[in-house]
Amino acid sequence: MPVTVVRFNLVAPGAPPDALSARYRAAVEMACYADAHGIATVQTEEHHGAENNWLPSPFVFAGAVLGATRRIAVTVSAVIGPLHDPLRLAEDIAVLDLLSGGRLVTVAGIGYRPEEYAMFGVDWGRRGRLQDELLRTLLTAWTGEEFDHRGRRVRLTPRPYTRPHPLLLVGGSSRAAARRAARFGLPFFPSAHLPELEAYYKERLAEYGTEGWTMMPAAETPLLHLAEDPDRAWAEYGGHLLHEARTYASWQSAGIRSAVRSAATTVAELRAEGVYRILTPEQCLAQGLDSLVLHPLAGGMPVEEGWRSLRLFAERVVPALGG
Repeated sequence: MPVTVVRFNLVAPGAPPDALSARYRAAVEMACYADAHGIATVQTEEHHGAENNWLPSPFVFAGAVLGATRRIAVTVSAVIGPLHDPLRLAEDIAVLDLLSGGRLVTVAGIGYRPEEYAMFGVDWGRRGRLQDELLRTLLTAWTGEEFDHRGRRVRLTPRPYTRPHPLLLVGGSSRAAARRAARFGLPFFPSAHLPELEAYYKERLAEYGTEGWTMMPAAETPLLHLAEDPDRAWAEYGGHLLHEARTYASWQSAGIRSAVRSAATTVAELRAEGVYRILTPEQCLAQGLDSLVLHPLAGGMPVEEGWRSLRLFAERVVPALGG
């Protein structure tokens, strides 16, 4: 059975606070609806200082969703590890793990935007060392035992719900990320379908004598929007998808690989490319995808249209998947 995901990044270019507030509340309501209709996961992410209001606080949003739902998992993919205080992040994840009964999944990456590091006064050149410290601190802090942290003895309370620790993956598209995951014995989350990097990770597991596994995007992992009339939806709402695609592409250097990276410069190019797809429920099922990632509020999509997409997905796609 394909994995079903609803993604939220709360992008809303030019939206005033009252509209943003309504959008955030709608996203939580959509997550509750997804939970009630058997969708597996809500996915969210972290970016800072974006003019289009891209979500900067994924764990706050995750807490709202986890507190309002009962079964659905929430994946933060990804947290920009070096921008966070390690102890505080360990506490926040522990509390969310307890609150949710283990439904939080965290993918730790290092990001790819130097301006985000500058915003927080974090040295871009130290990002690898800071990520190592973060992962080491999280894993040690969650044991509940005292340990040395930056020259002082500390102990984290409360301990998380999940044993041995909350689900934590290392994300990235580089060999350095794969080595880091293997060295810490953590699962690896490549940011695109990269079989050669998965093989490299497995080689490093053997080298370090650690155990782990890979959660890798399928060769095709498009971002989906459902509509009864895709032609009409592309004409009316394709600009929202293009805005998000262009924003995301503008942030990434040539060496960054992503499952949802687009090279499109027009709505027509975006539609032909297939990274974003507007489909009928029947077309969605016919795709035969391993992961169905619905993005109902993409790029500032009107909330009402987002609801139409989600209802089509929950009522006419998910039941037909079986399982």
